[in-house]
Amino acid sequence: MRKIDKTIEYYNENAEQFVETTANVEFHHMQNRFLNKLQAGAHILDFGCGSGRDTKYFLEQGYQVDAVDGSAELCKLASELTGIEVKHMCFQELSEAVKYDGIWACSSILHLNLSDLEDVMKKMTIAVKSNGIIYTSFKYGTFSGERNGRYFTDMTEETFDKLLQNVTDLRIEEQWITSDVRPGRGEEKWLNLILKKN
Repeated sequence: MRKIDKTIEYYNENAEQFVETTANVEFHHMQNRFLNKLQAGAHILDFGCGSGRDTKYFLEQGYQVDAVDGSAELCKLASELTGIEVKHMCFQELSEAVKYDGIWACSSILHLNLSDLEDVMKKMTIAVKSNGIIYTSFKYGTFSGERNGRYFTDMTEETFDKLLQNVTDLRIEEQWITSDVRPGRGEEKWLNLILKKN
């Protein structure tokens, strides 16, 4: 079984619990930091939307949103939460070109191994318009492998910079470190990035 398949299986089996722990987390500060870089009504891809929390917020703020996730169970629950059809697809299947003003990949592409991550970052770059932006986040550190039933690739500023060297037309506009917003998880650190397409 491929690493990503095991991760998807985890989300299928734990979908309801995952939604319960994430759907109502207060995340407006981060969401607005991303939205502030977009025009009103911009077209956003929520790439690995999980519970649908962020899609729901973006829709409420008047943005056009496409949402996808690799877990069929999460797609069902996120569709219920957001009122839009969430497409079931894996990150590697992204094939859009110059379609989105912004891609929101919050705590999602961190489940890819390094080589898949590089390929998917290139696909994301193709999918955004010129001057489009990408938000993504990774657990902070140098670990890669299975943790709590899922595969993770953690990142530091240095390791992400190295990854980006192989992804042309994309540059870091902002990067910052935050603590986990979920109750009892504040000791976990996250690397947040806003990337811009040239």
